[in-house]
Amino acid sequence: MSGATAATRLHLPGTSPVHRLPAEVKIVAAVTFVFVVVATPREAMWAFGAYLALLAAVWTVAGIRLSWLAPRMLIELPFVVLAVLLPFAEAGERVVVAGVSLSVPGLYAAWGILAKGTLGVLVSLTLAATTAVRELPGALARLHVPGSITTIVVLMIRYADLLADEAHRMHIARLSRGDDPRTLRRIGATARGVGGLFLRAYERGERVHLAMLSRGFSGTVPAFGDPARSADWLRALAPTAGAVLVCATAWVTT
Repeated sequence: MSGATAATRLHLPGTSPVHRLPAEVKIVAAVTFVFVVVATPREAMWAFGAYLALLAAVWTVAGIRLSWLAPRMLIELPFVVLAVLLPFAEAGERVVVAGVSLSVPGLYAAWGILAKGTLGVLVSLTLAATTAVRELPGALARLHVPGSITTIVVLMIRYADLLADEAHRMHIARLSRGDDPRTLRRIGATARGVGGLFLRAYERGERVHLAMLSRGFSGTVPAFGDPARSADWLRALAPTAGAVLVCATAWVTT
């Protein structure tokens, strides 16, 4: 996989109204939506269904299919494993389900992790699908994010692709020399490969930094591009406003 392909694998090109919104309004809307979901009491199960319905409306407008989202949701698997274990490990009141004794607090905790974690991942994927990586530097600068943080985020996105590309080339080189990384006796070779990858990344980072300084880089990313209009903010924050209303209702009725 080339660096360009890796950089865009989470972006779903399109011309929908969601794609055309300025990146900064989508970032604010996504972050606020996630905070609202986290702030929702886990006992209000209906609220999480309402959040999913709001996201589904955004997917319909943006042309994002469930078949595109589903394989990218696998990143959530570690949290799913944790949630499955909680009903067995938690103390407190117990309930018997299919002959198995489960903790009631553990069940609520598992539900909270699954519901809030899944919605958080879905919001992140929606933002990534409708926002190109090249839009992020200007968007973060227009949001007045400190220049050092903007630079770190942009370079992190770029170097994640470079590291993945470099690791893939090293893997192919090892296989072409008859190496089988699946056997335990190759653990030492794998560890040395990780160390070599770290050194290559560090050296490349130094070269890139010197090249940036020679081209006049001052440590901050300029706020290029036109600022978002009021109409853009209203359109982008409409689903988030609906989420806030759902959260407030959940707290009143729970």
